[in-house]
Amino acid sequence: MSCKCRLLNIGFGNSVVAERIIAIVNPNSAPMKRLREEARESKRLIDATQGRRTRSIIITDSNHVILSAIQAETISQRLATDLIKAYAEGEEKGGCPEAEAVEEKSSKKRKEKAA
Repeated sequence: MSCKCRLLNIGFGNSVVAERIIAIVNPNSAPMKRLREEARESKRLIDATQGRRTRSIIITDSNHVILSAIQAETISQRLATDLIKAYAEGEEKGGCPEAEAVEEKSSKKRKEKAA
């Protein structure tokens, strides 16, 4: 019984299941500040900043809002690297559904841009 969930490091020993992430955004805009407050009021906010300044907001498919002290660009790069690794491992082991879905979406976007 092994879990194929990939954990994404969001700083200071905190991790999130990578497959559950919908968006990684900067916290500085007014809509993101409202999103943070709405999540706090509805008990869906997870503060993983360890008391530091919030530098990114992660939104999950369960509608939870996670605050991180790591830049959004850094977390996005970590996620992309993990997906590339998953895809490479999937080719060797017979396929990784998550990585294949990401690759399929990106190839569709490339085709749409070319057309």
